[in-house]
Amino acid sequence: MTRSTATFGSALFFLAAPGVVAGYLPWVISGWMLGGSITARCAGVLLVGCGLVVAIDSFRRFAIEGFGTPAPVAPTIKLIVSGWYRHVRNPMYVAVLAMIFGQALLFGSPALALYGGAVWLLFHAFVVFYEEPRLKRSFGDSYIDFQRRVPRWIPLLRVRLDR
Repeated sequence: MTRSTATFGSALFFLAAPGVVAGYLPWVISGWMLGGSITARCAGVLLVGCGLVVAIDSFRRFAIEGFGTPAPVAPTIKLIVSGWYRHVRNPMYVAVLAMIFGQALLFGSPALALYGGAVWLLFHAFVVFYEEPRLKRSFGDSYIDFQRRVPRWIPLLRVRLDR
């Protein structure tokens, strides 16, 4: 896959997956009506903004460094371990969850917070039962070492230098 094909595919998948899961469905659930305290709304804006930055960077890395997309039908040919992947194995999922929970705070929506919990459960099951076994088959010892060094969900606050 060429970089331009991977970039196009990643952009399409970005609209189809995070665009729906962290954009359209939260809008359907909450109506994007502001609610809650000003402090909660500020925290929500911060989470949404940070999540968006991490998601865009992670999708870009798949195309530029990995010559593939996040879509299971067109995976990368190279294991991505740079950028946010130095801190957490699943930055795209963490970013999407940050955007959902950020919107729950911004809009004062308990229903959106429950939706975020359900999305996390689905992400966790997908990662454990499909993604990690596939990555072990595809990248072998490199992925096993990556798993050993980098946590699945809770980001490292500092980069480990013992690689």
